[in-house]
Amino acid sequence: MRKVTLSLAGAVVLASISMSAHAGALENIISNPKVSLELRPRYEYVDQDGKTDEANALTMRTALGLNAQLFGVDGLGAQLQVINVANATTDYAPEDSTPGKYPTVADPSQTRVTQANVSYAADGFVVLAGRKMVVLDNARFIGNVGWRQMPQTYDLAAVIYNGIPNLSLLGAYVWNVNRIFAKDGDGPLNKHLKTGSVLLHAAYKFSPAITATVYDYMIENFADHIGIRLTGTYNLNGIKLKYTGEYAVQNDPSLDDSDHPLYSPTRSEDADYYNLNLAGAYNGFIAGIGYEVLSDKGDGDFAFWTPLATLHAMNGWADMFLKTPDEGLEDLSIKLGYNFGAYGKIIGIYHDFQSDKKNTAGDDDLGSEIDVAYKYKINKNLGLLLKYADYNSGDASFNKPDTTKYWVQFDYKFAASL
Repeated sequence: MRKVTLSLAGAVVLASISMSAHAGALENIISNPKVSLELRPRYEYVDQDGKTDEANALTMRTALGLNAQLFGVDGLGAQLQVINVANATTDYAPEDSTPGKYPTVADPSQTRVTQANVSYAADGFVVLAGRKMVVLDNARFIGNVGWRQMPQTYDLAAVIYNGIPNLSLLGAYVWNVNRIFAKDGDGPLNKHLKTGSVLLHAAYKFSPAITATVYDYMIENFADHIGIRLTGTYNLNGIKLKYTGEYAVQNDPSLDDSDHPLYSPTRSEDADYYNLNLAGAYNGFIAGIGYEVLSDKGDGDFAFWTPLATLHAMNGWADMFLKTPDEGLEDLSIKLGYNFGAYGKIIGIYHDFQSDKKNTAGDDDLGSEIDVAYKYKINKNLGLLLKYADYNSGDASFNKPDTTKYWVQFDYKFAASL
């Protein structure tokens, strides 16, 4: 079997390609199968001001996957994945609990087909249709919410082109987003979000020091996110430097449909975004500084907001800013860490949060947060993650409660060709 992985700056499409078919009725349809299994037990604890009880969530993700070639056709493949999330405790709120007893831990018990798609790869092109996890760049705009036990997936049709060295192009039409929630219905906080959205993404790697990416994410009934992103790495006397510079605008939506849940006949958007980040690694030591700004809503309906992102990875692991306040958000972060090699890696991040604009009370302090994570590879299949987040509130007028969280997680992954 010859296997090819095609990626677009973090958007990965896996096509299983075989040079021959096998005999037998089933093998004439499916050949060269590769199966995968993931078991991810996790304990999450949350102590949050304003909640009468602490959350104690013990959950398990079980993911079963299959990739195979179809009909013996070179380049024609299929992918199927099913994920079950089970909970061993009920001492937490699996959906938005306001003003409930427990803090929210967004891992409801459910079973879902998370990936089911057919793809064809030839001459630098990949055409794909069906349900797929999608991660573009650092998942700030389009992500799979991989931290939660049930990931976010997309029902889409996509074309990817990687036929020119260093150039990657993607165009996709998304008609449904399968959210992480279990609540039936159509909407941002329900199981499904019907949408007729278009994703356009292009990246060119000029050198290891410069990769330029441009994108236009036309989220139906919400906004267009149009931006440019520069990333790269540079070796300076043994210090490996990595940088990101990004700017985007949030404009009025190009696509509207009155039958969909986000529709507003008067939708108006007027916000922008920029992100500057520099990190270095030397002899096991890791350090970095970042400054990210999601502007206030200006004359529009929303501050700069990326509802389809993997938001847990962005502005503190306590998840206090899953939606940007109307006054906007400025996040100054400092990162320190050390890579112990075979003994794992530890990372600590300090966040200072300010609003982009003072609120009606004249306040702008949105608090601060300390995050710490230790990751250890027990063996080639099994990993351990210990993680901690402590958010301290700022000005009372913003109504952000003090929150402490910690996690203990194991992750077992196995894959084999049959």
